[in-house]
Amino acid sequence: MRHTATRRTRRAFTILELLIVIGILLALGGIVLYNLSGQSDKAYEGTQTVQMQAIKKALMMFKNDVKRLPTQEEGIVVLWDKSALDEEVAASWAGPYLETAVPKDMWGHEWVYVFPAEDVAIGFDIVSVGPDGQEGTEDDISLAKGKGNPEGDFGDFSGGAGSSSASGGAPR
Repeated sequence: MRHTATRRTRRAFTILELLIVIGILLALGGIVLYNLSGQSDKAYEGTQTVQMQAIKKALMMFKNDVKRLPTQEEGIVVLWDKSALDEEVAASWAGPYLETAVPKDMWGHEWVYVFPAEDVAIGFDIVSVGPDGQEGTEDDISLAKGKGNPEGDFGDFSGGAGSSSASGGAPR
């Protein structure tokens, strides 16, 4: 009689194999999370830029109706509330110039409205102080100057001396 050897078949993973798989999944998850973390900041900056462009258009409509830009003291609140204007100017106010009031940026900080703004073709600037809430830091976003760049210079993409007037370049 011939005796056949029985062979055991493995039906489960060992603890070591499970730990290796978990380690690989955690490493991949960390890489994905690291790569996505900067994207939300870019999205906020893009949203801020879009809001600033809407405020700029509203300021231009205000200027067309009232024949002047708001003073620094009046600020951008006059785009949705004419009570900050004197009676003579309020008579020509045809607002609200924005659908909804936007007194604060994405991070909950008041907008900085600069009027008059020197060396800026449109005569004013709108600044978001960014997530840190402090004016004059790298995370500031300016309508005339872009993000975190007080000179309004776009580095290698500036195209020479003539482009700084197009991008603004006013010191705050």
